[in-house]
Amino acid sequence: MADTNYQRQNPAYYALIALLIFMSVGPVILLLVNSFKLDVDITSGAAGLFFMPTIRNYETALCDILWYEPEHLRFCTIRFGGAFVNSLIIALVSTVLTLVFGCMAAYALVRFRFMGRDSLSLSTLAVRMIPPAVLLVPVFGLWNNAFCLDNDYGLGMWIREMFGGRGDVCLAGTHSGIILIYVAMNLPFVIWILQSFIVQVPPSLEEAARVDGAGPFQVFFLVVLPLIKPGLAAASIFTFRIAWNEYLLASALADRDTMTVPILIVNNSSEFDGLGTIMATGMLLAIPPILFTLFASKQIITGMTAGAVKG
Repeated sequence: MADTNYQRQNPAYYALIALLIFMSVGPVILLLVNSFKLDVDITSGAAGLFFMPTIRNYETALCDILWYEPEHLRFCTIRFGGAFVNSLIIALVSTVLTLVFGCMAAYALVRFRFMGRDSLSLSTLAVRMIPPAVLLVPVFGLWNNAFCLDNDYGLGMWIREMFGGRGDVCLAGTHSGIILIYVAMNLPFVIWILQSFIVQVPPSLEEAARVDGAGPFQVFFLVVLPLIKPGLAAASIFTFRIAWNEYLLASALADRDTMTVPILIVNNSSEFDGLGTIMATGMLLAIPPILFTLFASKQIITGMTAGAVKG
């Protein structure tokens, strides 16, 4: 008969767990509560515990993309809404492209045998060790000069004749240029982390699918990918958070129309109207990574329990 008497934990253990949870969740809760306060309530100390919630701070932050004009604003000084949309586009697209290319490259390195496979596998991780600051000047030069459509020939000449101006099209200052550098920056890490998941997939499953008439792409998309779903979810979390929070390379490549949230906050901090607006922008900056992590974590659990059976 199983022993039903469980050893009671020391109360200090639960106190430590509660303290760690408070230290992790407490700042987020404080940020959320203060984002619905007026500045006078934030600075009033204990009296700020009782306040009338307001969305004025969020209206101030998102005034450039709202379909109406907030009554308390005479003009919109913060272009946070546009930067928020740019960050979402760049982070989501770069994450999807990185996962697509990364899982295919990782599968090729694990399943195919060719000369230099081991060296190529190690070099992908070595490239990720290079600090982004080292790449700043070369990338800026390439994106502004080498990777441009010449204004004297072909498409570049046609653009100059039709629309005037310089007539050349460069990657700098475009969403595609920032997305491309993020894909290149995160791809080695995604390849490295997905290799460890693909190795654990039994080759016999792929052979059985081929015997049943499945082609190479069907084997990859219908057999391999569902089994490495936890790895894809984990890689997507890291990739999205890096693309969402990256500042250095984006500050060199983005312009006024493509700037991301980190650039706006750092370069235009003096334009924020009060503490409440700062709290609202901080909350808006934190929401997408939190939601993306929760969604991806659910996929990790689903993938880990998909093959579970009762004993």
